[in-house]
Amino acid sequence: MYELFGNVLNLEWKMVVMWVIGAILIYLAIKKEMEPALLLPIGFGAILVNLPFSGAVTQFYPTGAEEGILDSLFDFGIANELFPLLLFIGIGAMIDFGPLLSNPKLMLFGAAAQFGIFFTFSVAALFGFDIKDAASISIIGAADGPTSIFVANFLESNYIGPIIVCAYSYMALVPIIQPPFIKLCTTKKERLIRMPYKAREVSRLTRILFPIIITVITGLVSPRSVALIGFLMFGNLIRECLVVNSLSESAQNMLANLITLLLGITVAAKMRADDFLAKETLVILGLGLVAFIFDTIGGVMFAKFLNLFLKQKINPMIGAAGISAFPMSARVVHKMGLEEDNQNFLLMHSTGVNVSGQIASVIAGGLILNLVS
Repeated sequence: MYELFGNVLNLEWKMVVMWVIGAILIYLAIKKEMEPALLLPIGFGAILVNLPFSGAVTQFYPTGAEEGILDSLFDFGIANELFPLLLFIGIGAMIDFGPLLSNPKLMLFGAAAQFGIFFTFSVAALFGFDIKDAASISIIGAADGPTSIFVANFLESNYIGPIIVCAYSYMALVPIIQPPFIKLCTTKKERLIRMPYKAREVSRLTRILFPIIITVITGLVSPRSVALIGFLMFGNLIRECLVVNSLSESAQNMLANLITLLLGITVAAKMRADDFLAKETLVILGLGLVAFIFDTIGGVMFAKFLNLFLKQKINPMIGAAGISAFPMSARVVHKMGLEEDNQNFLLMHSTGVNVSGQIASVIAGGLILNLVS
């Protein structure tokens, strides 16, 4: 009874605020089904670590420190980049690069849609953030959780908790954030452009060579991103070689699900009230949104630029799918095309751009690391 009363006395208003934030994340995961695999464990973890004297995180007493399990998991799985890299194997095994290989020029849109990362990097630095923190914040624009974790942890950012929560939250909000800015940058005439899809058979040899070649090229251009792109492409190679189907299925399901679960609950170790509830967190949320928006705009405007020289016009909406939020962004663009014209099927084009964004975001993360470190 005395211990319970003592815990209540040590309850601070900041802890209660974090409970509310955790509850909101749980609500979005369950009720709205927004990235439930991640927001659910992150939300519960936010409550878990903000209980007075929580045994889930390290506590310091006069007699010594008692290490919490979440801090141990963080050191084991995130501090050494293990969880993000293992998750990339699962993601790679899920991705079909067929639409991109059928139309390789779509890779250009993935590159163009990373504009927001470098723009936000400059803005964050102007806001007074340390150069490494500014670089970590900018990667939110990649809309790629594992890359955000990898970069923020590699650069030892002081704001890894807010950055990760922000990255995954904006990924979940793709259907809400992207449409108004796509419409803002396009005319109705442009949104009505039809793009017939000519299915071209992609040979098995091409599918096998693609992840190997991409890994080698990336290693030469952006050495820092070799681990990320290598694990992503290794997962895809497992999928495409067709000789280890059981491994491919395990990577897509058991491995990806288990790592996602551990990743979500472990991230909460950096969501303690004293660290999370600071004015910098609100600024990071704003800068993350800026990065996300300008990535979307960058992809759309690049498509509009190409249309100045092309006889067969491109529907500029597909440029917005160049962010790494796969497959949500591709579906958003396809749905918007159908809303304008119920016979305008953009799914295969937007999917090709979306998977190119998956590659481009990892390379962008590596370039940021090369630039800063």
